[in-house]
Amino acid sequence: RVFFSKENPSLTAFENLQDTYTRNDNVLIMLLPRSGTVFDPHVLKAVQELTEKAWQVPYSSRVDSLSNFQHTWAEGDDLMVEDLVPDADQLSGEDLERIRSVALHEPLLVNRIVSPDGRATGVNITIELPGKDPTREGKEVMAHVHRLVDEMRARYPDIDWYLSGIVVMNEAFPRATQDDMKHLVPLAFLAIVIGLWLFLRTALGTLGVVLVILFSIIMAMGSAGWLGIRLTPPAASAPTLILTLAVADGVHFLITYMFSLRQGQSRHEAVVESLRINFHPIFLTSLTTVIGFLSMNFSDAPPFHDLGNIVAMGVTWAFVLSVTFLPAWAAIMPIRARARKERQHLWIDGLADFVIRRRRPLLAGGLALGLGLSALVPKNELNDVFVHYFDETMTFRQHADMVDKHLAGLYFIDFSLDSGEAGGVADPEFLRQVEAFANWLRKQPGVRHVASITDVFKRLNRNMHGDDPAWYRLPEQRDLAAQYLLLYEMSLPYGLDLNNQINVDKSATRLSVQLEIMSTNEVLDLERRAEAWLKANAPKLATRGASPTIMFANIGKRNIRSMLLGTTVALVLISLVLVFALRSLKLGLISLLPNLLPAGMAFGIWALLVGEVGLALSVVTSMSLGIVVDDTVHFLSKYVRARREQGLAPEEAVRYAFHNVGVALF
Repeated sequence: RVFFSKENPSLTAFENLQDTYTRNDNVLIMLLPRSGTVFDPHVLKAVQELTEKAWQVPYSSRVDSLSNFQHTWAEGDDLMVEDLVPDADQLSGEDLERIRSVALHEPLLVNRIVSPDGRATGVNITIELPGKDPTREGKEVMAHVHRLVDEMRARYPDIDWYLSGIVVMNEAFPRATQDDMKHLVPLAFLAIVIGLWLFLRTALGTLGVVLVILFSIIMAMGSAGWLGIRLTPPAASAPTLILTLAVADGVHFLITYMFSLRQGQSRHEAVVESLRINFHPIFLTSLTTVIGFLSMNFSDAPPFHDLGNIVAMGVTWAFVLSVTFLPAWAAIMPIRARARKERQHLWIDGLADFVIRRRRPLLAGGLALGLGLSALVPKNELNDVFVHYFDETMTFRQHADMVDKHLAGLYFIDFSLDSGEAGGVADPEFLRQVEAFANWLRKQPGVRHVASITDVFKRLNRNMHGDDPAWYRLPEQRDLAAQYLLLYEMSLPYGLDLNNQINVDKSATRLSVQLEIMSTNEVLDLERRAEAWLKANAPKLATRGASPTIMFANIGKRNIRSMLLGTTVALVLISLVLVFALRSLKLGLISLLPNLLPAGMAFGIWALLVGEVGLALSVVTSMSLGIVVDDTVHFLSKYVRARREQGLAPEEAVRYAFHNVGVALF
């Protein structure tokens, strides 16, 4: 839920539904015997044992499985209600056939608790977290579940065990983040260190920049901790971003510093000269980068606020350290700038000459290429599959895919259908409309299972007519339906009541639609068609679907809209900063092209290669704006200095900018 603000309408709808019925945050444990079906005494024994132990999972409020499904049948005028598998140790061949027949013909079980071919079965544990500390509570649940599954796996090695469910996914996100931080940050850091040494050719200079990077990351993450910012998966990528951004300030300072040393200046004079030349552009790049990342606060997903704020703090600390700590380090440490031919400048000077000579075709060609690729941006389709955020090598992804193959997994949509009066769920007309909606949903592509209270009513009606299959239909009289429901509820054991399907005053029922893994566009299309069906065929029941699946399906589109505003605000502010800093409206306007075109070109290429944009990519423009503007500022500041301080002509000023900052930009 950290991805959704309190004002998010999808979250509000889901929480209202959760407050009305039993919460459906869950852990699903799927059992897949390596041979045969689940209708085997050994497997059913494992199911029964797991079901009993699952009640001990912290914050569990309900456990549903093949063994404790409340099977009903008639004995004379009596309604009998009993576990489908009362005692797995005492099952005869006839019992096994009866269990198989009931399970594979029960709409509430097939594709939800047992696969249609009988190869797999699930134990679904409903979890009600107190919500005081969701992260700690979720870890507590999963720690117990992992111990339980390990114990069961040891006892039943001929059964494969898989975990899925909302609580499992919530735990998988931070675990994936921690794994990324363990591997990506050190690798990125190593690459930066090697690149710095190859570029600067000074161990002490490289060490100074590395310390700036380290301190910037530590101080940013520490500041975030003091401010109470939670380390969500997006926010956890902040160290990598700070790592790449903090290096630029130090490199620009050291390049000028070592150039001054080669010119014969003392270390103190070289520090002063480097600060004189670089303080202004370093300040500008830091300010514009901070503006770019702060624009992520316009995002509809709070974790991206945190990411933007942490990176902004890291960039700020990097600026402070680059103009205080690094100059002090350079003044004290014997950093050597070896006298050598500046071979690395030969190619950059050649590039400058080439750009000046070919400026017209390069400008026309660059604009044509940039605008041409940017024109492809609308071809990107807003689409996402949030399970695919996890790589196929990750255990969670493997388990989710396997559960989706055999049962209904993570994706679901709930509809709360209101009869408009207390006790109205027993009204035959209301039930007929609910039944028609459920039957329509079952025919839709991607729908694996529909849990409807009408299936319970039809089963009870058949039971109360001597289990005659001809009576497997909805009761035609309201009072009879109400009596059946009351009789059934009074027979249910603790924890297996109907509050997961009916609200307290029996005025509304929850229709749960479980789906296969699908894209957000497919989810939203199904929701739209379902709403349209209700409006056309049962207007009094018209409502919107609610679930985490719907929440994630909608957030990408909402985030795109909010980030368009954020990017626009950031672009205006950055342009104003550049106009005032460079004291040139013309240069401020010119800077718009190199600041905007890279993101447009990148999304154009993405449209050609992939064509789909998800939640993670919806903030790329703001992020890239904050990064790309650095190059623009450094180049233009050197150009302006050459024009105003040295009185150079435009062509020579361009050569000066290339010579002094081109290598560092590269």
